[in-house]
Amino acid sequence: MSINRETVLKTAKLARLNIKEDQVSMYAEELSKIIDIVDSLQEVDTDDIEPLVNVNESELTMREDKVTDGNSAEKILKNAPKEKFEYFIVPKVIE
Repeated sequence: MSINRETVLKTAKLARLNIKEDQVSMYAEELSKIIDIVDSLQEVDTDDIEPLVNVNESELTMREDKVTDGNSAEKILKNAPKEKFEYFIVPKVIE
């Protein structure tokens, strides 16, 4: 498949990319090569291949679901540069 100049410009506009006029033909050629490679995958016979759910066939170990102490505000706030009333004080972002 061949990508033309208009397709490159339209794609660049949709992606909000600034492409210089002298680069359009280079991108058209590169995109055409990529599409040709992807098209060549259609020729591979995959009839007897089982669909793959995960490339890693190993089972994931599950961690034990246990309750932990979530009330550790004092420990967490020790790391804060500034705190007041058990809250982090941060610089104002919006005026």
